[in-house]
Amino acid sequence: MGQVVLVTGVSRHLGGRMAQMLTRDPQVDRVIGVDVVPPRGDIGRAEFVRADIRNPIIAKVINAADVDTVVHMGVIATPIQAGGRMSMKEINVIGTMQLLAACQKAPTLERLIVKSTSSVYGAGPRDPAMFTEAVEPRHAPISGWAKDSGEVEGYVRGFARRRPDVAVTTLRFANFIGPQVETAMTGYFSLPVVPFVMGYDARLQFIHEDDGLRAIHEATVNDRPGLYNIAGDGILMLSQAIRLAGRPPVPLPLPLVPLTGRGMIKTGLADFSPEQVRFLTYGRGIDTTRMRERLGFEPEYTTKEAFMSFVEARGLNKILSPQRAAAAEQVLASVLTSGGSHD
Repeated sequence: MGQVVLVTGVSRHLGGRMAQMLTRDPQVDRVIGVDVVPPRGDIGRAEFVRADIRNPIIAKVINAADVDTVVHMGVIATPIQAGGRMSMKEINVIGTMQLLAACQKAPTLERLIVKSTSSVYGAGPRDPAMFTEAVEPRHAPISGWAKDSGEVEGYVRGFARRRPDVAVTTLRFANFIGPQVETAMTGYFSLPVVPFVMGYDARLQFIHEDDGLRAIHEATVNDRPGLYNIAGDGILMLSQAIRLAGRPPVPLPLPLVPLTGRGMIKTGLADFSPEQVRFLTYGRGIDTTRMRERLGFEPEYTTKEAFMSFVEARGLNKILSPQRAAAAEQVLASVLTSGGSHD
């Protein structure tokens, strides 16, 4: 008898691709994809169930199908995806609480895999060169997706204590990037001109979207309980990444950055939330030794190769015309002077 896997968040790109990937695995008999709206992409032979993980009905879905593996990919990264910060918080935190409550009562459950983020480490001037999984954050995030993810991990640890018979795997990913995935970072590097904090050059790591999905798949079909940092080899400095993307850099004095961030969010140019700004100021490095030695996973793409796959797919490294660069600088100047307000 093969696995029966439930995947949350299948209406989004990564969740839908994960469900599709699992339907092709001979170790998996059945895949059930759950979300509040139907998936836009192909989820293979996965069965879609329209359900909200904030609702206790998710317990009925798990029990009716005798689910033995839950892959939680339903944590939303930006308020735009959720329809506002309040809704985002409810989906991420309350949704996870309800999902774990359902998992706790599920007698058939054997594995829980949680897609988390290295953003839980925060970003700041006192950070270590590389975060191992055992290092506590020195600048813990206080808002947004990163804070939600920290709370989610706390509830997951509580679940693991209550259900020691379930193999719990938490994967802390570096920023996903690639030809198709849409994230705050892909939006940032797609800007016609890229603002950065004057005097700082953040350290960046990426995981190619294909590698990230392979890591989740590895944890799903094998017993690899534990906490793992997941990233491609190497580090890119922010200045290098901007140059590789062929974008004109625009240095901003630190006092102007919060105003710029608010303006970019209001005008829809990019997600420039306070936590995102801190990351793009200080950066972050994560150690992936445990990923290789215990999870047995080796990414195919380095950080630079993953970033270049995104750049080349979007055609970003083409030289901007002087007219387009000037127009983009005017837009950014407008954001700076208005804070994104509209008359």
